[in-house]
Amino acid sequence: MTGQLWGVGLGPGDPELVTVKAARLIGAADVIAFHSARHGRSIARSVAAPYLRNGQIEEHLVYPLTTETTDHPGGYQGAMDEFYAECAARLAAHLEAGRDVVVLAEGDPLFYGSYMHMHKRLADRYPCEVVPGVTSVSGAAAVLGRPLCERDEVLTVLPGTLPPDVLAERLRNTDAAAVMKLGRTFSNVREAFELAGRADEAWYVERATTADQRIAPLSEVDPDAVPYFSLALLPSPINNTFSTPVVRTEREGSVTVVGLGPAGPDWMTPEVRAAIAGADDLIGYGPYVDRLPDRARQRKHGSDNRVESERAAFALDLARKGSAVVVVSSGDPGVFAMASAVTEVASEPEYADIAVQVLPGMTAAQAVASRVGAPLGHDFCVLSLSDRLKPWEVIAQRLSAAAAADLAIAIYNPASKSRTWQVAATRDLLLEHRSADTPVVVGRDVGGASESVTVTTLGELDPSIVDMRCLLLIGSSQTRSVSRPAGPLVFTPRRYPG
Repeated sequence: MTGQLWGVGLGPGDPELVTVKAARLIGAADVIAFHSARHGRSIARSVAAPYLRNGQIEEHLVYPLTTETTDHPGGYQGAMDEFYAECAARLAAHLEAGRDVVVLAEGDPLFYGSYMHMHKRLADRYPCEVVPGVTSVSGAAAVLGRPLCERDEVLTVLPGTLPPDVLAERLRNTDAAAVMKLGRTFSNVREAFELAGRADEAWYVERATTADQRIAPLSEVDPDAVPYFSLALLPSPINNTFSTPVVRTEREGSVTVVGLGPAGPDWMTPEVRAAIAGADDLIGYGPYVDRLPDRARQRKHGSDNRVESERAAFALDLARKGSAVVVVSSGDPGVFAMASAVTEVASEPEYADIAVQVLPGMTAAQAVASRVGAPLGHDFCVLSLSDRLKPWEVIAQRLSAAAAADLAIAIYNPASKSRTWQVAATRDLLLEHRSADTPVVVGRDVGGASESVTVTTLGELDPSIVDMRCLLLIGSSQTRSVSRPAGPLVFTPRRYPG
C-alpha cells in the first residue's frame, strides 16, 4: 500500500483561514513538505505551525535560485525542472514507503502555487487529492472591504511578469483585475496601470490577513519595498470607479472640503478621489453624498441643502474626535458651495486646532462652456440669482454693474420651484446694457443623463426652459456665436477692441 499525497491550501496567511479539512490533514500526515528560498524561511510552514504535531517528518524543499542567474546548461527553466524532479523523487520515496504526504501551499495549491509541480509529477502514480484554499486575491479583496466583481463584470487575474504594454492592454479590457507576482516586477506593473489609465483606481495589498499586512494606493508605494507576497488589485467598478477602502491609521482628525465636479466620476480629480477613499466620514447635501458608493467602515451623513453652517460644525466636531472627514460639494467647493461655510465656522476659536483643507473641482460654468467652445474666454464674472442669503436688490445691482462693465456672466441658481421670476427680470436688466442678439448658453445637467445645451440670444431667452438644474452663460459685447453643421460654436475673443 502506498501513501496518500495531499496538496493542501493554507489560505492567504492568517492561520485561522486554514480550512477545517486542511488543519485535520496537516495534523494527521506522516510527512509535511514545504518550499522556501535559500534563506530557509517558509511562509507556508509558519501558517501551518499551529496544526503540526511532534514526530512528523519534514521535507524542506529549498529552491536552488529565485531571481538569480544560473550556469545550468538548461538555463533558469532547466535548473527549476531539475529541482522539481528531485523534490518529486524525495516525496515519492515516502509514498512508496506507505507514508501520507501533505505538501503545503500558500493560498490555493493550483493557483500560481508550487504544489502544482509536484502534482504533475506524482498525481498519476499515487493516490492524490487537492484541498483548495482561500486565494490571496480573495484575501486582498476582503481586507480592502470591496467586491472583486459584481453581476456580469469580468475579473482578470494577471502575472506581473508580463511586459507593461501587454499588461496595460489586458487592464484596459477588463472590469476588475488582480496582478500577482509583484516584487521586482512592481515598477513595470505600475507603469502598465498608468498606460491603461487606471492607476488611480488600483490598490496595493501586501501580506493580506497577516499581522504584517499593508494596504496603500498603488501610486504611493515605494518600488524598492515591495515583497513577492503582494498584489495589485483593481476592485469592482460598479457604482464608481474609485470604490476603494478606508485604510485606518493613527492620526489626528481633519476636515477636507472637496468638489465632485458637475456630474459623475469622470469629472472628478484623482486628488478628490483619494481624499474620499481615505475618509472616515462623508458629509454633504443628500443627493451629492448619494453619488458615492457605500463602503465598509465608512459613514455617510446626508442632509438638507439649507443647513450649511450646521453641516460645517458637525464636520468639525467629528474631526475634533479624531475622524478624517470629507465634506462634499458639487462642482467646485469654493463656488457657491461648502468651502465658504466650513472655513467660516472653522475660523471660530474652538476649532483653531482642526486642520482644514479645500480641494478644487470642475465647476459647472467650465462644464457648460466646454460644450459650446469658449464663451468665457475673456474676462467674466460669476453670479448667483438665489436670494436666500442676499436680497434681490443686491443681485440686481451686481447684474447691472457686470453688464455695464461688459463682462461675460455665468449665472448659477437661476430658478427653483418657488423662485420663477428672476430669469425674466435678469434678462430685462441685462438688455439695458447688452444688445438683444448677445449669445446666451443654457446648460442643463451637463455631464448627466439628461444633458441638454441650448444656444440662444438674450432677446429670445425663454425663462420657461430654465430651472434649478440649469446654468446660464451670458456673453459680452464681443462674444460670437457661429453656426456650424456639428452645432453652434460660441466664443469670446481674447483681444478687446481699442
